[in-house]
Amino acid sequence: MHEPQDLNDANLRDRAVAAALGNAPFDLLLVGGQLVNVATSEIYPADVGIVGGLIASVHQAGSRADAAEVIDLSGQFIAPGLIDTHMHIESSMVTPRRYAQTVVPQGTTTVVWDPHEVGNVAGLAGVDWAIAAARGLDLRVLTLAPSCVPSAPGIERAGATFDPPQMAQMLANPDIYGVAEVMDMRGVLTRAPKMRGIVDAGLASGKLVCGHARGLLDAELQGFVAAGISSDHEISAADDFMQKIRAGLTIELRGSHDYVLPGVVAALKTLPHMPQTLTICTDDVFPDDLTAKGGMADVLRRLVGHGMPAIDALRGATLNAAMRLGRADLGAVAPGRRADIAVFADLVGFRATLVLASGRIAARNGMPTRTESATSDLPFTDTMKLDPLIADAFDIRASGDVATVNTVVTPRFTRWGTADLPVKDGIVQVPADMLRMAVIHRHGLADPTPVVGLLQEWGSWSGAIATTIAHDSHNLNVFGSNTTDMAVAVNALIACGGGMAVAKDSKILALLPLPVCGLLSDAPTPEVGVALEQLRDAADQVADWLPPVRTFKALVGASLACNPGPHVTDIGIADGSTGEIRQTVAG
Repeated sequence: MHEPQDLNDANLRDRAVAAALGNAPFDLLLVGGQLVNVATSEIYPADVGIVGGLIASVHQAGSRADAAEVIDLSGQFIAPGLIDTHMHIESSMVTPRRYAQTVVPQGTTTVVWDPHEVGNVAGLAGVDWAIAAARGLDLRVLTLAPSCVPSAPGIERAGATFDPPQMAQMLANPDIYGVAEVMDMRGVLTRAPKMRGIVDAGLASGKLVCGHARGLLDAELQGFVAAGISSDHEISAADDFMQKIRAGLTIELRGSHDYVLPGVVAALKTLPHMPQTLTICTDDVFPDDLTAKGGMADVLRRLVGHGMPAIDALRGATLNAAMRLGRADLGAVAPGRRADIAVFADLVGFRATLVLASGRIAARNGMPTRTESATSDLPFTDTMKLDPLIADAFDIRASGDVATVNTVVTPRFTRWGTADLPVKDGIVQVPADMLRMAVIHRHGLADPTPVVGLLQEWGSWSGAIATTIAHDSHNLNVFGSNTTDMAVAVNALIACGGGMAVAKDSKILALLPLPVCGLLSDAPTPEVGVALEQLRDAADQVADWLPPVRTFKALVGASLACNPGPHVTDIGIADGSTGEIRQTVAG
């Protein structure tokens, strides 16, 4: 039986009513804690009685002791399980079960997963696998239908294409919760038939239609929302946040861009009350950070550190999220609700000491109560559909003595640039202050000849970094100061089935294999996190970082063609805001 109907079993309700009235014992009784009431913004002593997966009673502390099991919380804080309203399990680089083993002990009991990374690589079969892989976990995974495969049609190519018929097919599945972030903003605003059909399919289904409104303000923002899109997580500054929340969007305030949070918290303090339409999400968290810092609990910790009241942060991560999702069984510790509960030692560090998932003790003191061994039966381990490459493949060829080259200036907030560069023996001579970026189609649906672009203001590098985690088409991307190291890094990933690699002086310094879709491993998250830390350390020997923009994380978004400004794709240098495609050498 699918949730939330599983709580509406008459026998379960009979037992809960009897227990609430004192006519029968509870299965589990939490005593001695402080209840965090996210509906009233109060914190007060209360005990919680649970029957099966249902909260039967929240009553006066010390008034009941009749239960099969009693747990004394000794003044700790009883809160609803955290709800992550927008995220990609793929960013953790581990399979769903490994992800659940990591975040449930941190207090997260529900996530809204957009599996567009596996969708872009493996198509509808990837989405089907995402649904199946999320079953039977202590973590509730609400899976969305990827709306943008690829994210920028016509200017990039992925491993599949989802048009309106595919969207309608996915939405017909009761395990699909809605339309995932609509990223083709230009397609929405121009009423392109594909995006019009995808959004209309979502609206017709009555399910969620989620957005990605990067850089949209004023008339464009109004048009995007008028199209029927109801949420956004692409908050770049306080004024951006205010326009979007005033426009009626549900904001999925993400922790993956910490520099935005102080301004948003300050803006919230100017409002007369906490908006019901503010929710919290992680979006993307790498495995080393997920293990060391946490997911949703870390976002709450930082929000409180930036000055948000803890009760407001928790409301955004629980009750507001449940209301957005239409889940009356979630989001509060109250009778009749699902017993998804996180017990925190305090409301500053948000360290979870006990986590319940549908009434079952799922974690104690940061550890899951059940573990699973690795499996050898992994899907989509053959997604590197190309042959090894030689160094010459990353040369830029031109005629004459000088070539005018189109460039991409700065990471993340990109802009167009040009440079006149010398040509020797038909090869453009790239100066030391420019970085080569090559995108190679790896899905077997197009020519795998590398498209090579030049990046400016990325610093001075001394090697190469290759990755198949390359939002959102997840082609094989490589960044480098020289073609030899670029070939070494690329060929290491072709051999291992995808992942990330760092090369210097013709040698591999670090390799992180991610065999599932070139995106995921089934090793425990801490192990993958350690491997990523080693790869980061190696990358520090090669790359010239300058936070907060020129960072390791900028690598995986450097080809995100749906965003405004130029990005190198497997077709050329493309601008998501205009649809323009230029080749590296102008002319």
